[in-house]
Amino acid sequence: MSFLRKKDQILAALGNIRAMERLHVDTYTEGKIKNITGKKIAESKQGQLWISFQNLNGFLFMNCTILSRKSLKTSRGSKLLLLTKEYEIELDSDEKIIEPDFSNVSNTWITKMSFVLSNKEKKIIEERSFEEIGYHFKKESLNFKMKK
Repeated sequence: MSFLRKKDQILAALGNIRAMERLHVDTYTEGKIKNITGKKIAESKQGQLWISFQNLNGFLFMNCTILSRKSLKTSRGSKLLLLTKEYEIELDSDEKIIEPDFSNVSNTWITKMSFVLSNKEKKIIEERSFEEIGYHFKKESLNFKMKK
């Protein structure tokens, strides 16, 4: 393994871009991963979901951060599905284009997005009166269980 690393170091010194990318340590994105604001409300083997609330000009926003091993990049927006015992709540993302950041240190993608909420939906989320959360993008989905 050290032979390949030495080879990359030599190629990077000669100006090879791919070798430079393999050697690059992304401390900026790793710092964002370690200092996520908000509360972790759900997790699964597929990742972790963190939220925080923000009130802007009379609109209530829920800012979500998802840590996963998979890129959640999309240009069509995403949906968050809250499953309660009686019904399900579907929230559409505020922005259509969602760009995740990758950290090669921990091999993790961090994706940030926001959703517009009503006060009723905020109360359900704060009281954690849901069992599952589904994050749907493109034709894929991530499922999370509520963290107690």
